[in-house]
Amino acid sequence: MIELRNVTKLYGKVIGVNDFTLTLGPGAYGLLGPNGSGKSTLLNLITGQLRPTLGTVLVLGESPRNNAGLFRRLGYCPGSEGLYASVSAFDWVRYLQQLQGMTAHAAGVAAEKALELVGMTQAMHRPISSYSRGMRQRTKLAQALAHDPDFLILDEPFNGLDPVGRHELTIVLRHWIGQGKSLLFASHLLHEIESLTQSFLLICGGRLLASGTAQDVHSMMVGLPNEVALRTSDPHALAALLLREHAADSVQINDGLLTVATPQPGRLFEQLPGWLKSSGLKVSEMHSADESLQELFNSLMRLHRGEL
Repeated sequence: MIELRNVTKLYGKVIGVNDFTLTLGPGAYGLLGPNGSGKSTLLNLITGQLRPTLGTVLVLGESPRNNAGLFRRLGYCPGSEGLYASVSAFDWVRYLQQLQGMTAHAAGVAAEKALELVGMTQAMHRPISSYSRGMRQRTKLAQALAHDPDFLILDEPFNGLDPVGRHELTIVLRHWIGQGKSLLFASHLLHEIESLTQSFLLICGGRLLASGTAQDVHSMMVGLPNEVALRTSDPHALAALLLREHAADSVQINDGLLTVATPQPGRLFEQLPGWLKSSGLKVSEMHSADESLQELFNSLMRLHRGEL
């Protein structure tokens, strides 16, 4: 679906994307990174709006630069507004479908269907200037979906949406994925990605930090320092045992919950059952701070900065 070979994009002396190499097959992927990490630059390269300073970009086997035939197979929801205030959502979406090569009648049918899909039927003939930010986001998504592309590319599509709107559009996108369509979804909020897919790419400073599923990256990080929380029958005795076995650098006890900072979480997970059996201690609950994707993101960022 996407192939990037040693892609670098420079804005003068500023690096937008730095030696990026990636191959993605069909499927749904989340592009994660903080603001300014290079997400939008990467999407602009994939959609052909930017030309790489170095390297090669291929989308569906073709160069995306000035490629009208490829554009008909792509749906793109940009992060910027780019809407005309004086026209209605229906007229705007219909016109964009005509630019895709549809007849006026076919474009009108496609626009109406897409606007209905995103919940804009009641307001689609009102001028865009009267829309809330969430309504404008829905309109942008409608134009990306209307021509039934093979590959949908979304740049922060939930910005401005209330919780109900986010839920409704999540259902739309889950249905899209369920049809076997491909999706690349950029966000700096991990729960937005988690609601759609467990396959993700993490970028920072224009570089790819990690890719795969959350489980893949957890496996990669098993040897990194970590915090583990345990609820036990005797937290003080278990704390003393772990310090004695050099399985903890520090311990903290709060309301019966023992939080252990361990330099080798893999060793702790492997040997803890034996230690509990020999000591007679019981653990009723155990979880790692890194079990959430948010903590995983934070840990990879610290690793990238050399803090781990």
